[in-house]
Amino acid sequence: MELNSIKDAFDGVIKKQMLSSSKCDEAIEQIIQEIEQTLSGLKSSSKSDHKIILGELKTKSKEIAPLGQLEGTQRELNLALSKYTKLLEKHFNPDISKSYRNVDFDSQTINQIVASHFYREGMFDVGDCFVNEAHEESIMDRKNHFFEMYEILESMKSRDLGPALRWATTNHEKLQKNGSDIELKLHRLQFMEILQHGSRDEALKYGRTNFSSFATQHLPEIQKLMACLLWAGKLESSPYSEFLAPAHWAELAHELAQQFCNLLGESYDSPLRVTIAAGVQGLPTLLKLMSVMNGKKQEWLSMKQLPVPVDLGVDFQFHSIFVCPVSRDQASEDNPPMLMPCGHVLCKQSITKLSKNNSTRPFKCPYCPTEVEVGQCRQLHF
Repeated sequence: MELNSIKDAFDGVIKKQMLSSSKCDEAIEQIIQEIEQTLSGLKSSSKSDHKIILGELKTKSKEIAPLGQLEGTQRELNLALSKYTKLLEKHFNPDISKSYRNVDFDSQTINQIVASHFYREGMFDVGDCFVNEAHEESIMDRKNHFFEMYEILESMKSRDLGPALRWATTNHEKLQKNGSDIELKLHRLQFMEILQHGSRDEALKYGRTNFSSFATQHLPEIQKLMACLLWAGKLESSPYSEFLAPAHWAELAHELAQQFCNLLGESYDSPLRVTIAAGVQGLPTLLKLMSVMNGKKQEWLSMKQLPVPVDLGVDFQFHSIFVCPVSRDQASEDNPPMLMPCGHVLCKQSITKLSKNNSTRPFKCPYCPTEVEVGQCRQLHF
């Protein structure tokens, strides 16, 4: 409901702004028309009539009263904007420091994350400036890697696959170990480029040279590519026109960036960007928690775990999470998930309570008739 009221107030400001702008345009258009008519009259009349004509322009300008027309709509716009600002201040707390707690950060690690973000985003000059001011020259190695990646991606934008193919060939074994077929996809694009803009014989020679090593696992796709040779010069109307889709270039550039980061041991998404995005999603919950716990600052600072869940959505779930169906507690190192012989899983503390802290005392599984002993349970590792 709060968001609805804010949206309504925002829409009201937009309507008032559009009305004010429309009134302003109308007033200006009227004045322009009167001036043009006056100029036309001055040109077609004698000098003795100029004073009369200018007097008529002055009279009409007063009748139009542009300032009077604009004052009302501008006043309404200012009023709507003032109400909207007050509504924002009421529902959104601009002071987010309440959700902050003192944490000892490793400044070197933070500097590396920030510098890596700049290089990852292609802002190499900004990254160099930051590294020099932070005296973190050891991060320069990351710059060289990301600089190579951006050179490859820039070449792909101009349909030059040479740097990308050289990188894929150099890392052939690593890519195969990761189960990536990006090298074949690059050769496929290059083959289609040659066939479309070069000669059929040149494309055939390229295919024989580069597709043979992939034949055991990707034979059907290679057969389709070879069939494209029969449609040289009219690929757009062939059954294989899908290979010409421009989307393949964008998708492959995205995949190459992912594989490049993977081989570097880096995540594809910037850790700084992910951290800030997660913080933005979790901030409202933390602010609400702090308003409830107002006056208990010491309790907040000494907490090891938040008393309320902060749902960040599936985009920010990087590890498997198990929640005990009995206690509703999330599994942890001290309270790991335990697999019972019947196949059901509970947290260790729940099993301890059900067995009344007796490792040899059988207890009934909460979800089936099976009787279980603590010694029969095995810890699960996610």
